[in-house]
Amino acid sequence: MFKTDLLIFDLDGTLADTKVDIAVSVNLTLNELGLPEKPDALIYSYVGAGIRRLIQQAVGEEEGERFRAAMAVFRKHYLVHLLDTTKLYPGMDGVLAHFKSKKKAVVTNKAQVYTDKLMAGLKITDRFDLILGGDNGYPLKPDPTMLRTVLEKLSADPRRTIMIGDGMHDVNAARAAGIAICAVGYGLGDPEELRNARPDFFCETVADLKKTFA
Repeated sequence: MFKTDLLIFDLDGTLADTKVDIAVSVNLTLNELGLPEKPDALIYSYVGAGIRRLIQQAVGEEEGERFRAAMAVFRKHYLVHLLDTTKLYPGMDGVLAHFKSKKKAVVTNKAQVYTDKLMAGLKITDRFDLILGGDNGYPLKPDPTMLRTVLEKLSADPRRTIMIGDGMHDVNAARAAGIAICAVGYGLGDPEELRNARPDFFCETVADLKKTFA
């Protein structure tokens, strides 16, 4: 059992099941722009690398008028719809309670305005010592800068810190930051790809988190 003083959680696909509201907002955006909608499962595969990448994959370009319009329209829709169906994964509330004596942080590529509204709506803001979104001037994961910032701000020992996430960007960011990584198999990432990346720990279920750290 890994002894930790700080647990850093990803948000989408790790703490909360956000995929449906994201997909709805993407398709509302495509529809408003007169573009064909995409299957939900395909949109789910776009999640995790930040909004710019999400919209780039959805509309097929990163720069230009259509991309800028899509970004503006998505931001409008997602701010309205981000809590329509989003919930903590079953058992996650119990995990947070289990680790109430530990320092905890959220590091997500999701923009801070959506992160803050989502965390408040889920009533978990006060469960964390630091919540860092992906538009605070830091490079997005897999760059390790956000993780290193959390370590510094919370005066944490990297040797007693764990990153918990459902994507390869979490795995690679943790390794670059010199902290342990726990990949989870219940989120949006590909469990086989995550296992093949040989994370320090792999939790198939939310309940497994309680048994893996102390």
